[in-house]
Amino acid sequence: MGFFKMFKKPKIAVKVELDKKTLVLGANTNGTITVSSKEEFDATEIRAELRCIEKIRRERMVYTGRHRRPMRQVYWESATLLADDLKASGSMHIVPGLKKKFPIKVNIPAGGRETLEGMDANVSWFIKGVVCVDGRPDATSDTIELQVVRATSGTVVKEDVEMVPCEYCRALMPVTSSSCPICGAPRKS
Repeated sequence: MGFFKMFKKPKIAVKVELDKKTLVLGANTNGTITVSSKEEFDATEIRAELRCIEKIRRERMVYTGRHRRPMRQVYWESATLLADDLKASGSMHIVPGLKKKFPIKVNIPAGGRETLEGMDANVSWFIKGVVCVDGRPDATSDTIELQVVRATSGTVVKEDVEMVPCEYCRALMPVTSSSCPICGAPRKS
């Protein structure tokens, strides 16, 4: 390997595809990392990196010599809430012309945070594919932003229920109801 080659990423295309990009907390989804190589090298690992990052807007007073008084400075504080590396393959020798798909399983923890875009706080979920190479920069895919939502409570499967008119207000009500939901009159059988 030449001296300058150790500063270049391998000539490889990495792509991450997921079955779903909108996930519920505690849900799983399947995906693939597609690798297409134009160069021969040894990869130490092929993985997907799942990250949840929270950013919070903060303010502080900073004295400036130019204005000769304290000025308000706004900055964003960042914290990584989740950093999970999903291993798709171990070390392998990659040859030119190789095109292979590696399956991955993405799990969003039930105790995680949902995606949030606000004026003072943001929570974002990202995933990207990585082909690790020793002594050179890693080859990465484009970063995909995931939407993570809270599970709705009381999810009910609706069945087709026959509707009958109320004898008093003529509003439709389910045949299984004992009183009209509009006027409250008891249903006559």
